[in-house]
Amino acid sequence: MGRPRFRYSPWDGTQSGFELDAFDVMEQITDDLLYNGDLASAIRRMMQNGFQDRNGQRVSGVRDILQKLREERERRLEQFNLGGVYDEISNELREVIQTERDELDRHIADSESSDGGSDRSGELTRSSATAKQFELDMLPPDLAGKMKRLEHYEFESAEAAERFAELAQRLREQVMQSYLKDVTDAVENMSPEGLARMKDMMAELNEMLEARQRGEAPDFEGFMGRYGDMFPENPQSLDELLEVMARRMAAAQAMFNSMTREQRDQMRQLADQLLDDMDLQWQMDRLGENLRQMFPGAGWGASYSFEGTDPLDMASASSLMGELGDLDQLEELLHGASDPGALADVDFDQVRRMLGDEAASALERVSQISQDLKEAGLVEQRDGKMELTPKGMRRLGQNALAELFRKLDKDLLGKHDIDSKGFGHERSFQTRPYQWGDSFDINLERTIRNAVMRGEGSPVHLSPDDFEIEETENMVRSATVLMLDLSMSMPMRDNYLPAKKVTMALHSLISMQYPSDYLGLVVFSESARVITAEELPEVTWDYVYGTNMQHGFQLARQLLRTQSGNKQIIMITDGEPTAHINRFGVPEFHYPPVQETVDATMLEVSRCTRDQIRINTFMLEPDPSLQHFIEVLTRVNGGRAFFTTPETLGDYLLVDFIEQRRTMVRGRR
Repeated sequence: MGRPRFRYSPWDGTQSGFELDAFDVMEQITDDLLYNGDLASAIRRMMQNGFQDRNGQRVSGVRDILQKLREERERRLEQFNLGGVYDEISNELREVIQTERDELDRHIADSESSDGGSDRSGELTRSSATAKQFELDMLPPDLAGKMKRLEHYEFESAEAAERFAELAQRLREQVMQSYLKDVTDAVENMSPEGLARMKDMMAELNEMLEARQRGEAPDFEGFMGRYGDMFPENPQSLDELLEVMARRMAAAQAMFNSMTREQRDQMRQLADQLLDDMDLQWQMDRLGENLRQMFPGAGWGASYSFEGTDPLDMASASSLMGELGDLDQLEELLHGASDPGALADVDFDQVRRMLGDEAASALERVSQISQDLKEAGLVEQRDGKMELTPKGMRRLGQNALAELFRKLDKDLLGKHDIDSKGFGHERSFQTRPYQWGDSFDINLERTIRNAVMRGEGSPVHLSPDDFEIEETENMVRSATVLMLDLSMSMPMRDNYLPAKKVTMALHSLISMQYPSDYLGLVVFSESARVITAEELPEVTWDYVYGTNMQHGFQLARQLLRTQSGNKQIIMITDGEPTAHINRFGVPEFHYPPVQETVDATMLEVSRCTRDQIRINTFMLEPDPSLQHFIEVLTRVNGGRAFFTTPETLGDYLLVDFIEQRRTMVRGRR
């Protein structure tokens, strides 16, 4: 078989493979998680604030989507005028009446030209036409009253009669659609037969709802068999059907709520007049009441303040109210989403229609954050709480370590001229030609390769020059306890996150590179306590005052007592000792520090020195008093002190740790 062939092309934005994965998500929440110590909150803030993908493009978070949603709502409210619903009907009705008046005027003019009478067949007399004019003059001022009178009025104008019939039919359809659009879309022309069937459907639907409220099982399948053609969305359950209808009826209610009181009264009377069917109206009211009880949060009391100039007819207003209701529902869902998984209930196609492709894609991507982390094995749900898995903790430490090493200048490590090669058990994954006297740790792959490259065919013959051996490092065990200051001054001075990140990085370095080494963890503020590596990601500062180095040294010494090899304590702090454990076993705080606290701390330093435990101190922005204390501590113990900043802490600590680790290797040769 030939070698596989690959083709390359410039990136044009259409290729796949650059999406954010779970490990990228973990990297982006590392700082938040380390600072606040809460995995669920870190994920929630990422969901709210958004993130960057691998191309450096920002993916919108929930806050951005909410802002766009509000802007879309405001755009609609500033563009349209709901009074147009009333005005449009009023104007059309006025035109119908004017057309009829024109026809009556023609009759009067014809009768006058024939000396007060008319001998043409079918023509009105002057008195009859005048009577009809008076009847039009006496029409009620409200829309509902006009519609009711005109339904019983005998038009003389065929055009006016036809336009009035079309208007009444259209308004009847729009009134029904404003309440039950998905149903009435499937009923053509709202004929008497169609209205009767709709009334039967609504009666059965109400009976099903009331049967459910009594604890009975409604026959949804039978209902859909009889009326399924009236529901083009093909709902799969009674709940799905009812939710759609509740949203539609709530939107119609919101339209009425948004009108002025006069307009609202007029439109309600008009709706009652147009339906003109007491049983149908009763079934609709009954359905509305049932749906209110089932879906109290559907927005029945919503209202909107329209400030625009573009008029809306009833159909457009009904559609717009549905859109505003959908925006409100989405806003409520996003506000209530406590984690990305809650976004699974979002209808992303609906978001795409309302807010565009970018918003829908971003929201869909954000909704997958938690699931991606779970599928990658980085987090798990334990006792109802999301927690890091061992794999997730390792990844967190690796992220912290990688960030610190990226900050280091490559030449910085190069300045340490250390020969790390020797005899032992830790592989350096480097090879070299065998020399007489070397341990015969053969690297078979390199040896055979050398023979093949040198030879001229098969069989392969080995010569002494072909042999390569593995290089190893001397195995030296080190035992370290890292003491992390959790007093209030650490976050107040912005020292906490760098210190926490260095702690995670050091743990990751030792776990990966020096698995035989021991690393203990002690945190201290007013008092000290031992924590495990599993607790480290979620540990945070203490809301108390006090820097109890004495108790920290005491616990660190106890941890190292059972360890072998080179022992050291690495302390990260930004304050002088202001607390100690008194003779009653109670932490005692004094600021400024008292001599008793200093003496108790130095006693523990002396005990560590006696046990051959070196104390290396990394001081963050120390004041002169702290600097003086650390100089005394270092002189007594023989350890080292580093005056550093949050920006350079990682550089100092990691380089020093590696330097000391290699120094121990040289010392064992």
